[in-house]
Amino acid sequence: MKEYLENINKAFESKARLGIMSILIVNESVDFVTLKNLLDLTDGNLASHTRSLEELGYIQCQKQFIGRRPNTTFSVTQKGREAFAKHLNALEEFLRNQNI
Repeated sequence: MKEYLENINKAFESKARLGIMSILIVNESVDFVTLKNLLDLTDGNLASHTRSLEELGYIQCQKQFIGRRPNTTFSVTQKGREAFAKHLNALEEFLRNQNI
């Protein structure tokens, strides 16, 4: 069983980060407010989790202005896509091999 757990990525153990990645995987990009509302997170909590994923190179952040209002959008990188797929595959493999 231990070998199945080795490929589980600690970066995705948090419910918030798992949610962020799940949303970004199926969308080209998502803005900060939409992510915050979908995941029911505070501004600070979302900022902390997205910063961690960005530092790992799993997501990228783009800041721009729409009119006079700042707009932050996030998208998943190829590295993030690959890491998340590997994580999901490890979870599936772990679940498939739970026969005692």
